[in-house]
Amino acid sequence: MSADKVTMAIEWHDFASSQELAVALAAQIAARLSEAVRANGQAVLAVSGGTTPVKLFEALSQHDIDWASVTVTLVDERFVPPENGRSNERLVQTHLLKDNAEKAKFVGLYNPALVAETAAIAAANRIDALPRPFDIVILGMGTDGHTASFFPGGDRLDQAIDVQGKALVLPMLAEGAGEPRLTLALPVIAQARFIVLHIEGEAKREVLARALEGGEETEMPIRAVINHAQTPVHVFWAQ
Repeated sequence: MSADKVTMAIEWHDFASSQELAVALAAQIAARLSEAVRANGQAVLAVSGGTTPVKLFEALSQHDIDWASVTVTLVDERFVPPENGRSNERLVQTHLLKDNAEKAKFVGLYNPALVAETAAIAAANRIDALPRPFDIVILGMGTDGHTASFFPGGDRLDQAIDVQGKALVLPMLAEGAGEPRLTLALPVIAQARFIVLHIEGEAKREVLARALEGGEETEMPIRAVINHAQTPVHVFWAQ
């Protein structure tokens, strides 16, 4: 992808603080979910885990929209049960699916299979039952340039970031991932109507700047999303 196309594929939204970002992004997500519900009778929101989205989830849970018509799912998940402190499902249940957002439906990726490979098949069936393209996908990014569970060196990275691939959910093992993971495949993410990359701090901004300089997608997998997203990726960044 040329530098011009990369520039066109990104829309920046800068904020002075993480709280300002959370409030602004929550308002935009709520408005887009409401628009999707009005147009289609339902909406799907896929979110990521980690510590960065906590303030966003808290702000979003206060919006008074038709949450009963919204399905929330995950971009990726650690292969751990929901009671585990590292579970993304637990994070979402604790910080997002409460107050007004308590009425939203939730479709997780984890299921108590013996191995992540089996769990991925069941998760793919759940994702396949949801209307696509998803209305909104919220991504994070690590300092190694990974997003979702597209980790550099991951055992199924090539398959996960294959824009022509047919898989919906894949298991992933990677040195930097800790537990085995379950992740949406790139086509599910890239086809979303509104894609947000939510990052904070100078270090993450520098990582993204390096990714935008071009290079192998397997080296910094965030490039795969930027290169193949069917709409511009909206970067929401705060100090």
